[in-house]
Amino acid sequence: MKRIEKISKMQEESRKANIEGKTIALVPTMGYLHEGHLSLVRAAKKECDVVVVSIFVNPTQFGPGEDFEKYPRDIERDVKLLEKEGVDIVFNPSEEEMYPEGFSTFVEVTGPVTDSLCGRSRPGHFKGVTTVVSKLFDIVEPTKSYFGQKDAQQVAVIKHMVQDLDMPVEVRVMPIVREEDGLAMSSRNTYLSDKEREEALSLYEALRKSQEMVEAGELSADTIKEEVKDILRAEEDIRIDYIEVVDADSMEQLEEVKDNTLVAVAAIVGKTRLIDNVLIERIKK
Repeated sequence: MKRIEKISKMQEESRKANIEGKTIALVPTMGYLHEGHLSLVRAAKKECDVVVVSIFVNPTQFGPGEDFEKYPRDIERDVKLLEKEGVDIVFNPSEEEMYPEGFSTFVEVTGPVTDSLCGRSRPGHFKGVTTVVSKLFDIVEPTKSYFGQKDAQQVAVIKHMVQDLDMPVEVRVMPIVREEDGLAMSSRNTYLSDKEREEALSLYEALRKSQEMVEAGELSADTIKEEVKDILRAEEDIRIDYIEVVDADSMEQLEEVKDNTLVAVAAIVGKTRLIDNVLIERIKK
């Protein structure tokens, strides 16, 4: 496995793979890898010839007062995990390499897909995401890039960027990976105390309840949101950021659940902000 820190070297490897007619998979991460990340790597290995995993804690997607400085980092641990998975290249650039002095160009998707949910709670967040992902696409030149459904709004934003800018990459979305008790895997779960982690399970409980309501015939977005709110409010250490029922592609709010609906929640558990969602793909007629 090659470990690359320089953009020019990564571009050289990508050009070589393209000349040889090989397909390239990119799995963008911020490191401190867990089973959710590794599931993306395994999917990439099945579908592409060369698998590149980027590890870069991207400062432009963190707002003032957020957890950029304390975001968990352990590059040597990550490298060992990726070696075990048979990854071909780890691309681990520095902040100075990705954003050299004088950097002033950003890529931004506008409209409902970025204005709602996390875009409303974290102004500028998705501008940072799309800028770094577009840079990674240019550097790595992937055939396919792999993302997790847990970051559903991020996926929708990246899909819009790829479509609008005619980027020659297929965005592949893999299912949420959960702990045995249902908690969605996240690098930020390490921030939680034992008590907070127990209370965090209510996010999944609330989302499962929303799915059960739909399966029982309840389609009112307001009714579903109220039920989710009641479940989360029962926990003393949880503060609700948002509960939304939206179209999974446009992120526009819905009055009634339909095919391809996302029920999404964000909550602060203790001091840790967590997100989770459930995708409702088919409604019985």
